[in-house]
Amino acid sequence: MNRRHFFKTTAALSGLLAAEFGPWPAVGAWAREVDDFVRGPAVRDHPLRQVSPHVWMIFSPDGFPTPENQGMMCNLTFVDTAKGLVVIDSGASVQIGEMAIRQLRKQWRKPVVAVINTHYHGDHWLGNHAFVDAYGKDLPLHAHPDTIREVQGVQGKLWRTLLEQWTNQATLGTRVEPPRLPVADGAELRFGDVTLRIHHYGRVHTPGDLCVEVVEDRLTCVGDVAMDRRIANMDDGSYLGTLKAYDQLESKVGSRIWLPGHGQPGAGVLTWNRELFEGIYRPCEQAIKDGLPLEAAKELVLRDPRVASRARETKGFDVNIGKYVSLAYLEAEAASF
Repeated sequence: MNRRHFFKTTAALSGLLAAEFGPWPAVGAWAREVDDFVRGPAVRDHPLRQVSPHVWMIFSPDGFPTPENQGMMCNLTFVDTAKGLVVIDSGASVQIGEMAIRQLRKQWRKPVVAVINTHYHGDHWLGNHAFVDAYGKDLPLHAHPDTIREVQGVQGKLWRTLLEQWTNQATLGTRVEPPRLPVADGAELRFGDVTLRIHHYGRVHTPGDLCVEVVEDRLTCVGDVAMDRRIANMDDGSYLGTLKAYDQLESKVGSRIWLPGHGQPGAGVLTWNRELFEGIYRPCEQAIKDGLPLEAAKELVLRDPRVASRARETKGFDVNIGKYVSLAYLEAEAASF
């Protein structure tokens, strides 16, 4: 038994003793010390960067969690309003959330008044723990109803465990704090001088993806609906749903800047993703029509210029393209019936 496992076990035992015999001050204090001991290390400070008049972000340079980056793989976005700061996606751990709070307090003397989680993948909401601890248990945590249900259920514990495994326990000590206030397509959250308009277009990256439009800045945070130089995880999503969502966003939203959960913000984020996804899905669709097997579909995808031109610059391409073609092939097959 290693030292960390020993202390976790004895901390759990102290909790059982307290439940059986009532709170013992000495045991409670010792348990808190053990909890501090088993927490993962602090995350180094990442700078704030202004993107538009009201929107700031902490950029994450990495696309995937590792022990070295301690799970720092998702952009954190902050909207500066007259009522306070609104957080859009809180990061993958309590340590990342605490790092963000340090940066916010250097820049502003105003509180965080709300958090919006764009979907249920843990790198976008596990940082809620830090914000609840810092700003109170009544801090509004918003998400789509599907996201709330999933985080309260299996996805909450699953993602906490996954991040611990992927980072060699650097995120240890993170508590699941599910979002609890449902928001749906068309909802508007007003914070004095800033209006946040919510967009939801069905199953995209997950069934509950939210895009958050900062109306006054003509900027929309798209979460993982679109990424920059990375293929979105499509295990829970839909290629056709994503392409339809791009149509909706481009026709209904007058944004000049698309701010993704992964990668750099810019005007071309949707275009880059659309062409890549078309290059993956349409050859699979044609392969189904022609009665070709999956292996032939993969060859068609890799030869497609929309995919070939992006292969070198797309993070995780070689490792993941086989799976993403398989998912596209299965979706095209299902759509053909």
